[in-house]
Amino acid sequence: MVIEVRDGVAVVDGVPRVLVTADYPYYRDDPAVWADRLRAVRDGLGIEVITCYLPWRHHQPEAGTAPDFTGLTHPARDVIGFLALCHELGLRVIAKPGPFIHAEVNYGGLPDWVCPDADPAFEALLDASGAPSRWADAAAPEGRPLPAPLAPAFLARATEWLSAVGKEVLDGAEAVIALQIANEGVYTSGALPLTAYDYSPSGVAFYRDRLRAWYGTPQAYNAAHGTRHGGWADIEPPAPASGPLAKADWGRCHAEYLAEVYRVWTQATGSGLPVLVNLNPPTVPELDDWLARVRPELWGETSYGFTNWMGVVSADRDAHARYVIAAKRAPGPNLEENWGFSELYDPAYIDGATSFHQSLLALAAGATGFNVYTGVATSGWPPELDAAHAGPYPDCSPIDASGGATGKALVVRALAGFFAVHGAEFLECEPVRRDAFGLYLPYAGIAALSKGSEGPGCGRALRAFHERMRAGGLDYGLVELESVTARELAAYRSVTVPGGPFMHRRVQELLAAYARAGGRVLVDGPVPALDERMAPCELITPSAPPPAAGESLVLYGDADAYLRSHPTRDVHYLVVLVQSGNEGPIGLRTPYGTVEVVAAQGGGAVLRLAGGQVGDLVIRGLNAYLDCAVEAGVRLNGVRTGAFGPGDLVRINGRLV
Repeated sequence: MVIEVRDGVAVVDGVPRVLVTADYPYYRDDPAVWADRLRAVRDGLGIEVITCYLPWRHHQPEAGTAPDFTGLTHPARDVIGFLALCHELGLRVIAKPGPFIHAEVNYGGLPDWVCPDADPAFEALLDASGAPSRWADAAAPEGRPLPAPLAPAFLARATEWLSAVGKEVLDGAEAVIALQIANEGVYTSGALPLTAYDYSPSGVAFYRDRLRAWYGTPQAYNAAHGTRHGGWADIEPPAPASGPLAKADWGRCHAEYLAEVYRVWTQATGSGLPVLVNLNPPTVPELDDWLARVRPELWGETSYGFTNWMGVVSADRDAHARYVIAAKRAPGPNLEENWGFSELYDPAYIDGATSFHQSLLALAAGATGFNVYTGVATSGWPPELDAAHAGPYPDCSPIDASGGATGKALVVRALAGFFAVHGAEFLECEPVRRDAFGLYLPYAGIAALSKGSEGPGCGRALRAFHERMRAGGLDYGLVELESVTARELAAYRSVTVPGGPFMHRRVQELLAAYARAGGRVLVDGPVPALDERMAPCELITPSAPPPAAGESLVLYGDADAYLRSHPTRDVHYLVVLVQSGNEGPIGLRTPYGTVEVVAAQGGGAVLRLAGGQVGDLVIRGLNAYLDCAVEAGVRLNGVRTGAFGPGDLVRINGRLV
């Protein structure tokens, strides 16, 4: 098997595939059961790609000893044996060596000996107040300071760890097809405020280096900012009272900082494997901070991916918006969808309908795959690995801690089976989207450092746009204005952009040309009158909004719906996401007329439509958490296909299963 990642899509042996994976934390289980659990994932869930973290603290607990990857010091450290077993069973692996992993592991998986409290040679990551950024867990409830990732001492040891993984684990491991670097940013910090880090000496040095690269000379910097700094060393990170350009610079610095960490950690592995990352979705208050920091356009060969861990989207509007924005930010897979944690996160996850809904929403909104996290419940690990949790971990996985299939296993198998058959075609089909939102990320940096004050921003306008589109039953695109091409922009009839005092001249020229070609430019706020150097530039003339034309896919019922259509064939995919409070069937507008879907509250459906008929499908008819059981079914032009009694409806390759 040869895998590439092209524009966020996994291409396996030359064929694009929806990347369906399941996580198995081998380090939490007895090696004697590894083979049984892996077979359960393969045979019970129908999944052939495993994801697994490699916890640094597990394999190298002592600074003076080499990492153990063979189980010499503890059987559960035999990751080389684990990967060989995966290969023997016909499974492939995405390895995730951190160096920070979270995963409910003490100190996020970092060994205790890299903590600045344990060894002052390790520079601490600092926030805007000069206080260390801390990681709290059961082993250290008060929190332990995190090491600055680009400081020399930590970077040297992290490089040694990743290099050892590359040489001793990845080289020759036939099962491994890709890597994931870091976790949800650097230290599960992708969604934190821009003031949370990095104000350490190495972080400030990186900031000044970036300013030098952007402006060339202190004099050019001063001219743009209206300042009188004598040299780069005089420039400090911006404060709340700083000017807007300085705040935009700090946001841009965060984006390049994250890109640099990804670059040096990936390079340290010495591997030529495809590399992905898994960004956590934004929080509501820090939407601008996330937008400013998360710029996949800067990552080179590193591919975007994201996680869940932020709420039940079928019941929470904020969670829905955050999830959809994360899925739309760039093409890439959902690399951690919660399929197993009800006690740690939300009781709604006790039933598979919640995870089914969210996995489908991710794919409908733009994701190129989904992950079952975790596919297997585990039951044995030492307290130095995880002092907070007792087995099983997690509490309600599709495969339980004894290796048996739970009720969720059938749901996962149906979804995995559908996309195993139709994934390539699903990806070929194009989302039906007529309108887009244009991200202007300098405004995100300004708003992130200007909390509670008036001024330009990006997150507020994006959230308002999202809610308008959702209320209208419409899908939308998300484009980054500083990197989008004229051809990409031309795919939309309108683009809504955040307003403010300035906008890059090249961006204004792009939008003006788009408008001259017939596109509509809608501005949420003041129309920019300056360029990025504060020189006069008034190239944008706002358009009138497109007329409301009854375009909603949802005709009746409380649900979200997404349609994808093939560019050359009469084939369509309809995804229906039912809200938790819905009663009754959902009516949907399709190219073949009204399709009526019956699915459980908080559940959903994916249907393949071709030649005027409903073909293969998966519809969730049960949600025990909401005490909802319906006869899942679909009706088109008087023809109904339904379950026999309350339950799910699954048809793959034309056969009901």
